[in-house]
Amino acid sequence: MERRGKKYQEVAKNIEKNKLYSLDEALKLATETSPVKFDASVEIHIRLGVDPRQADQNIRSTVALPHGTGKDVRVAVFAPESEHAAAKKAGADIIGDEEFLSQLDKEELNFDILVATPQYMPKLGKYARLLGPRGLMPNPKSGTVAADVAKAVSEAKAGKVEYRVDKQAIVHLSIGKVSFGTEKLSENARAFLSSLNSQKPSSLKGVYIKSVAVATTMGPGIKVENSL
Repeated sequence: MERRGKKYQEVAKNIEKNKLYSLDEALKLATETSPVKFDASVEIHIRLGVDPRQADQNIRSTVALPHGTGKDVRVAVFAPESEHAAAKKAGADIIGDEEFLSQLDKEELNFDILVATPQYMPKLGKYARLLGPRGLMPNPKSGTVAADVAKAVSEAKAGKVEYRVDKQAIVHLSIGKVSFGTEKLSENARAFLSSLNSQKPSSLKGVYIKSVAVATTMGPGIKVENSL
């Protein structure tokens, strides 16, 4: 713990000096300086040169992380009974139709991702204020409105995650756990960065990726060289 403490202080000094690290160096330092005893999440934060108020610059997409996020993702499925068996086989944790709506009436949200079939989406309209602010409303862009429910569930369980730019033009994404190690975290980060670069708006005139930083839960933000 003493060695980790010294490493933390060293990183803190370098942060004050605005030192930049390569992606792999930053991820290695982030895992080495995690100040908590549990297996912390590792996050990447990217400031973009977009205006989220413009429809074509409101970045939102999904990416399949090669090694997942390290989290046990609970997936709920709202679909006709004919889809229930396939959803269960794919690993869905909660499956239902009208019974599921009664859970929403009670504001029981025991899931992280909600998958719905297109024909069932109108039934979720009245729950938009409940699901929307929590990022749980199914959306075609995130792959959670799907005719192939089993495929959507499998992808969610395997590590497919959604990311979107916030009002401050920053994208935040958890790319794994400290226990993953630098190599797996790097592969996840590069998969995300590749996906993010593919979303660059054609109308954007200036710099797309302005700054990149990585951090662990309650750990320091470590700046990454913007050559990605």
